[in-house]
Amino acid sequence: MGVSINIKRFCLWLLCCVAVLQAGAQQQPLYSQYMMDAFLVNPAVAGAEGVTAFNLTARKQWAGYGEGPSTFAISGQHRVLKTSHRHRSRLIKSHIRRRRPSGRTGLGGFIFNDNNGRIHRTGMQGTYSYHIQLDRELQLSLGASIAFFQFRANVNSEDGEMLNDPLLISKTSKFAPDANVGILISSSEFYAGLSVTSLFQSSIQFGNNTNTETAYRLLRQYYLVGGYRYSPRGSNLAVEPSLLFTITERFQYAVDFNVKGYYLEDYWAGVSIKSSGAVAAMFGLKYQNYYFGYAFDYPFNGATGLSKFGSHEVMIGVKFGDGMRRYRWLNRF
Repeated sequence: MGVSINIKRFCLWLLCCVAVLQAGAQQQPLYSQYMMDAFLVNPAVAGAEGVTAFNLTARKQWAGYGEGPSTFAISGQHRVLKTSHRHRSRLIKSHIRRRRPSGRTGLGGFIFNDNNGRIHRTGMQGTYSYHIQLDRELQLSLGASIAFFQFRANVNSEDGEMLNDPLLISKTSKFAPDANVGILISSSEFYAGLSVTSLFQSSIQFGNNTNTETAYRLLRQYYLVGGYRYSPRGSNLAVEPSLLFTITERFQYAVDFNVKGYYLEDYWAGVSIKSSGAVAAMFGLKYQNYYFGYAFDYPFNGATGLSKFGSHEVMIGVKFGDGMRRYRWLNRF
């Protein structure tokens, strides 16, 4: 009986590994509220709004199932603003020669911990972005990131013996570099961007086997994201449809269709329909510089049996300089 239970558990774990390591949509962390922090999927977003922002995201997938996927991420981004006229005057009077910031540079970074059953990936990313003002409000942003992550597989001796695979019986941890790039066009009403992650397609080779054909390889992944916010003149209401299209090197794709409604810019609610077979409800509020968002995903595909309590995601963030620095007002600095 004990052996039968172990075999069932291992088979379930193996299915999770296949989903993570071979299905493109599952190799990268999943988010339902990426429109609140698009920097998580596109490095060009760093500093695009001209604000300093910090976000914390926690996601639990397949609640109620002990080895369901979970993700935790902390991100930050900053726009290096131009030297103000008053500060520049003080520098001139003090005979201090210093290269003035162009106001076009953005910096960002985040750390994350992504878990899927016994597969774990922990990493960090540093981002540099450059922003070009095309006209009064339209802005073109370019970004690039360097990332490092540790990939781990928690496999015990019983699992290794059952599989009899030297890749898993021996070393089960690997440290690898990677890189991401992105481009974004944005204004106060809309945004559209394209990004590519896992440029190096880092291979994860466990154990003493040197055959690269058996190595687990992260697939290069492409994100196309866009949204438009419409607010009738004189109204306290606004609606924002958005879309996220994801595709991998193997042409495995996923599409999210989202619609969010806002009231007074301080409260919002929305719904997301995912081609992967789930629907998500989103709610949020803003108080001063702080904002809070919650999303509940429920599947309508074969994963329903593993997700009786759905998936839950919480995002907490803070922004500094919102309003005064955005878009056309950037040139005042």
